[in-house]
Amino acid sequence: MSEAHTGTNAGADSDVIRLLIADDQDLVRYGLRLVLDAHPGIEVVGEAADGAEAVRAAGRLAPDVVLMDVRMPGTDGIEATREITATHPGVRVLMLTTYDVDEYAFGALQAGAAGFLLKNTRPDELIAAVRAVVTGDAVVSPRVTAKLIEIAVPHLARDEAPARARELDALSDRERDVFALVGRGLTNREIAAALHVTESTVKAHFGRILMKLEVPNRVLAVIRAYELGVVRVEP
Repeated sequence: MSEAHTGTNAGADSDVIRLLIADDQDLVRYGLRLVLDAHPGIEVVGEAADGAEAVRAAGRLAPDVVLMDVRMPGTDGIEATREITATHPGVRVLMLTTYDVDEYAFGALQAGAAGFLLKNTRPDELIAAVRAVVTGDAVVSPRVTAKLIEIAVPHLARDEAPARARELDALSDRERDVFALVGRGLTNREIAAALHVTESTVKAHFGRILMKLEVPNRVLAVIRAYELGVVRVEP
């Protein structure tokens, strides 16, 4: 088992992102460690070979981010994510899979994952994704996002029009503006530029949106935007 591995950047300053890798394949963990340890802003603090080990390691090592394989023996990545996010809400989980989109994707996001990436993601995109989830953004590969919306929206329970209107009425005009841009997939920085406000203002608005609409994370907020008709699925 791999839980006892420690990162090569021990002693780095507090601005360094602490990261845990959870994957049942030794070569995958080794490859991810090579990519991530080569980046001065990231410290790989440990590895786990299955979901149960990832849960224990998250509690022991207090990482900022967990790179979590979806499919692992025993406790899979979805259940491990659910346990980690429930017990350690400050830990961000970024799911990795070799598959495009399947039944696991939506379950992973409902479990509290902050993002969903394919394992063939380029190293620079992986680094950017790790940084993004630490700042509160959600990250899903564009190909996965499009397919996820295509799969999820028709199966989500749609409220009657008056109920949908009440949900949107709960949002202020500026919160609606932010919600629409979130639904289009823009990051907080891009939304701030579009609305000519600060990024911290966008984060504050988005926090209130999540609370009012009772959705747990950014990706599910995107899906909610489609469900409520704020953003339309392109024909």
